[in-house]
Amino acid sequence: MSKFRTRNDSHSTVKTVQSVGYQQALPPIFAAMKELLYLVFAVVLISCTQTQPAESETAPPKEKVELNPIQKIEEAHSKQDFLSKDVVQFDIILKFGGTERLNGSMTLATNSSRGHISYKNGKDLYFDQNKVFVSPETKNTASARFAAYTWSYFFLFPYKLSDPGTNWSEVTEANLNGDVYNSQKLTFGDGVGDAPDDWYITYSNLESNLMEVAAYIVTAGGSTVEEAEEDPHAISYHDYKDADGIALAHSWQFWEWRKDSGLMRQLGTAELSNFKFLKTDKSDLLAPKYFIEIE
Repeated sequence: MSKFRTRNDSHSTVKTVQSVGYQQALPPIFAAMKELLYLVFAVVLISCTQTQPAESETAPPKEKVELNPIQKIEEAHSKQDFLSKDVVQFDIILKFGGTERLNGSMTLATNSSRGHISYKNGKDLYFDQNKVFVSPETKNTASARFAAYTWSYFFLFPYKLSDPGTNWSEVTEANLNGDVYNSQKLTFGDGVGDAPDDWYITYSNLESNLMEVAAYIVTAGGSTVEEAEEDPHAISYHDYKDADGIALAHSWQFWEWRKDSGLMRQLGTAELSNFKFLKTDKSDLLAPKYFIEIE
């Protein structure tokens, strides 16, 4: 409580306050609330400071890299996923002119370094880089080298478009039998592969970028480029299906082809099935020691 005492003088009247047993302090609960408010304010201030990155630390937006036409085809065929596998295996029945040329299974290293063709008739054919091996009982060895590299190349073609030694023309839109495709011509550098004088003209889908047709010439066997260009052929890829996230054609068709007339008379077919991806140690890609190496 306070008592007031009034003192009068000639100039003014002064009131004085005398406190008896009282200190002007906040109750404990209010003091605690005050400290809590200071703490909350400090935390909010620090948080705001940390969540506002310095202008110099802001990463510039990444520029989108435009793929070239070949890279678009490779991406459509999941090239990186395909090459991440060791080995691909599938069954194949291939016919030309009504005659069965191949009935068996193919086991191929995805990087095309090795391969094995196992025929239903019990014969086997292996290739290892540029060497070809056949079963001792094989009578017609003349066509073995062609079979080893041609059929495997047609299957692996979408994954070999940017191999060393490949040379591509500029992409154009081309009409083929009434459909429009992105088209480019592929040639090879000197000494590339068994037939560096061969060339291909590719036709890829405008929307999906999947390879649909490839025209080609064959100089293997001693033909000159001029002779081969008198009878160019084409392979068309059909029935693409997903195999472990990768689009693989399950059907091929072979054609006579002319640049102005497109696909003409059908020459052959191939049906592919039972695709599997294997580990190298689970596949048979090495020729037995008693197999014969052919030139």
